[in-house]
Amino acid sequence: MRIIFMGTPDFAVASLDALIQSGEQVVAVVTVPDKPAGRGQKIHESAVKVYATQHHIPVLQPVKLRDEAFLAELKNYQADLQVVVAFRMLPEVVWNMPKHGTINVHASLLPQYRGAAPINHAIMNGEKESGVTTFLLQHEIDTGNILLAEKVTINETDTAGDLHDNLMVAGARTLLQTIQQLKEGNLQPKSQDDILPTETLKHAPKIFKEDCKINWDQSTDVVYNFIRGLSPYPTAFTVLNDKVLKIYKTEKEQTATTAAPGTIETDQKSYLKFATQDGYIMVSELQLEGKKKMNVVDFLKGYRF
Repeated sequence: MRIIFMGTPDFAVASLDALIQSGEQVVAVVTVPDKPAGRGQKIHESAVKVYATQHHIPVLQPVKLRDEAFLAELKNYQADLQVVVAFRMLPEVVWNMPKHGTINVHASLLPQYRGAAPINHAIMNGEKESGVTTFLLQHEIDTGNILLAEKVTINETDTAGDLHDNLMVAGARTLLQTIQQLKEGNLQPKSQDDILPTETLKHAPKIFKEDCKINWDQSTDVVYNFIRGLSPYPTAFTVLNDKVLKIYKTEKEQTATTAAPGTIETDQKSYLKFATQDGYIMVSELQLEGKKKMNVVDFLKGYRF
């Protein structure tokens, strides 16, 4: 089949690479426009564009997905199927163009965790299991008929970064299986309405900076999951002497304490911990505003409370 691939970050590159390595015919790639980034405001290309350019795949970078010139160019490729992995929300005129529709790879076990940040929210909520789902796009976001799904275990110490990497591999594998079964005519799409859970449906909305501030007046487990669910990005933070302190890695110390939540305890040499509602969070990797990321021992060598 003639496939058009749409995606932006590294997470999407794994699926694109799997398609190329398996011999699928990717006739074009659609990704975001280049934009300036960083201190020097150098022009930044998406990870998908970099990969596509290296493999001599035509790249389309529309500013607006309803632009007539873009739609005409897209139509000229006469794709049988479109694949979307970590990209923008598509208008119907785009996702309904190929005869086999458009497949999306989503980083959760739908219908749970619909939304922009399923990886973060799954860990923040203390889930023991996540997964990837391939489904057909339709009007409402992340609600289309399910094609295939694969479960992935979440370990107690996994961060959002760890789960991201595991789901990236699982997503690529599930996408190939989906396309193969689609070509063989073995897929029976399932409506999400038929598999809605009896428990509460959990959502995964976009996470903003203000959502990342740690509330120490919660249980140790909740704070621990919150921090690892935002690590390495967008990163949980607290405030230390009017400066933002990002926290990347921690351990739980579930010891009874009378200290007020948020109270700092340290020996100024080897440990730094914050009191919670029912224990402590031991910090092992952090970054103070204006400084580089470092382990707690190096941080304590140069910081005085």
